[in-house]
Amino acid sequence: MATTFKTFLNNDITSTKTLLHEAIPVTGSLVSGTYGTFPNGGNIKNYAHGMFQSVYDYPYLSSSANHIFDLTVGYSTGTSGGGGTSVSASTNTQNVEKVNLYNQMSQVLQGHNAEGRILRLDQDGDITAGGTKLDNVFFINFARLLGKDEIKKGSFTIKFGTGPWLNPFAAAADRLTIQDTLGATEYRVNSPAGEYGILSATAGGNTTDMNNPVCGLIFYQAGVVALSGSVFMSGSNLNAASKLAGILTCSVSMSLANTSSDSQTFESVLTASSISGACNEIRHRLYDLSFNNTTELNSTIHFCRVNHNDFNYSANPTYLSSSKLVVKNNTLDAPVSYITTIGLYSADNELLAVAKLSEPLKKDPTNEMTLRVRLDY
Repeated sequence: MATTFKTFLNNDITSTKTLLHEAIPVTGSLVSGTYGTFPNGGNIKNYAHGMFQSVYDYPYLSSSANHIFDLTVGYSTGTSGGGGTSVSASTNTQNVEKVNLYNQMSQVLQGHNAEGRILRLDQDGDITAGGTKLDNVFFINFARLLGKDEIKKGSFTIKFGTGPWLNPFAAAADRLTIQDTLGATEYRVNSPAGEYGILSATAGGNTTDMNNPVCGLIFYQAGVVALSGSVFMSGSNLNAASKLAGILTCSVSMSLANTSSDSQTFESVLTASSISGACNEIRHRLYDLSFNNTTELNSTIHFCRVNHNDFNYSANPTYLSSSKLVVKNNTLDAPVSYITTIGLYSADNELLAVAKLSEPLKKDPTNEMTLRVRLDY
């Protein structure tokens, strides 16, 4: 235990913040068939409540399985400002659950208006201006294990197949690419869940047809992607209530059976299928996704300044033998000590942190040194 202390001055302490990024790739085969025949892979967990399904990187009963993301679907009945989806009806499968899921996610991600009503997800993030709303939405909730503190802005890409059920992404032209292209510079900050960006789509590299339409939102700190269901609608199936400007001139058919001929429109999938069934359809068409996560590393750096007349004597009991310094051969020799450990103490002299040097440093009245101690949290 130390017997002499030296107080830090204001110039002896500084703080820094470092952002660490990690690339996260997820292949479509992992999501839709690596561990079993679609849709019943061993790494896909469905629950008795049927509100969402979870995707793991290994069969979820394995002790080494890691949770990747949850997938669910919901639609609005017009909880704020009228409007809403045209597919909501009391006869729809799990209608109440789908509406409640949309309202719950909108409440967390978008918040309430001045009257206390839940705001619907807004296409361009400009809530006060009104505009087009996202009413039919697939939600992808990434696990904290992958997303860490946040998804790096401008790094998110997800690809879906638009071809026949049996092979929805056989060629590059059959793939729909969705990105937060301008996320690094044009993100929004008016969400209670933190910063979020706008997702735009390109079909098969053909920007002439798609014109990079807005097709969803990505909430970076929350690790949530709200993907507009209208990206899976053909042009003939769009209607005034759910259409987004410029969305999908390429046709996307979705099948509820394991044959390429039995296909249904997006509205049929959304209303006639259970939540898990609708998630299966989207999951089967996921070609791959990737993003960079972010870990925020905060550090406090202490500069321990040792002047020429500081700490030349050790407090270690073995420093003395018969009242003599063991490191001195005669009384005229200068005192000397070896610094091996730095202790950071509170104002009450209680030990809070210990730093060990890689090798002892010799200290005597002829030298001075500054030792840098960094605390990461």
